[in-house]
Amino acid sequence: MMSFRKNPTPITRRQGLLLAMALGMGSWPGWSQASSGWPQKPIQLIVPWPAGGGTDLSIRVLAEEAGQRLGQTVVVINRPGAAGTLVAPLLKAAAPDGHTIGQLPLPVLRHALMHKVPWDPLTDLSPILQVSGTTFGLLVPNNSPWQKVQDLLDWARTRPGELMMGSTGIGSTPHLAMEDLLSAHHIRYTHVPFKGTADQMLALASGSIMAGMNSTGFAPWVEQGKLRLLAVFSDQRSARWPQVPTMKELGFPQAVFHSPWGLAAPAGTPPAVLAQLHDAFKAALFSPRHLSELQRYDQEADYLDGPSYRQMLVQISQRERKLLQRMKLLAE
Repeated sequence: MMSFRKNPTPITRRQGLLLAMALGMGSWPGWSQASSGWPQKPIQLIVPWPAGGGTDLSIRVLAEEAGQRLGQTVVVINRPGAAGTLVAPLLKAAAPDGHTIGQLPLPVLRHALMHKVPWDPLTDLSPILQVSGTTFGLLVPNNSPWQKVQDLLDWARTRPGELMMGSTGIGSTPHLAMEDLLSAHHIRYTHVPFKGTADQMLALASGSIMAGMNSTGFAPWVEQGKLRLLAVFSDQRSARWPQVPTMKELGFPQAVFHSPWGLAAPAGTPPAVLAQLHDAFKAALFSPRHLSELQRYDQEADYLDGPSYRQMLVQISQRERKLLQRMKLLAE
């Protein structure tokens, strides 16, 4: 049996602080998570794009860095199709134990507004953190005669329906960006949707399509001289391609598109587990290796914690609802 001395020896201030910390650890999120033994197995990270694209490659580095901090492997599972929206139903169906998470692209919100689906990204998912965002560009094959955006528009205007342009799927941000641009000039074109960046870039480089809109996963293709970047859809010129104009400075002020993305877990995932995921992926996000990988695809860290990320998603959903209603694409 443990006994206590009647007149204990006085403890130092440092010993007192350490004792207080030890007694209080039971209420600390980190302590409760560690004592729970989570994670108990490898974590699956669903990426709703094909392997080989810019987002996929940067997420793989993020996953490796986070896995080192979690003490378990983070396995990337590619589930392409439907403009990156398949992650939502897969997360809804997964056990809310933190062992299945997913990359959450902006089209997930848009798809739920455009179609009647049995899931709601704002109620069926628990945001973990916002990671980054993508800049979009207008591209043509390197041997294309079009040197400027105006060249493309002039050609397409005189040949209704002959322009074949690719995107990463119906309802994706590149699709809406090209629709916004071409419809403003009353240009009819043929839209060719692809499952992801890699497929689209291959088709564009081979000349199977004439032009394409995509995120900065196109960077290696431009650097290798296979594609030509005519313009970017950001507020400012890219530091990577300072010679490439923005659509805004070319006289298209409405053509500014930016697509933030982050990570989410199934709704109902314990707060302590979400906190541990957040901390591990935040540290991974700002690791030199991951920051360098983001830079390869002209992306930057754009961190938001879980609650702030959720608030951002709500605001984006409200804005998208108004846009789609104006375009008559909102689901009844």
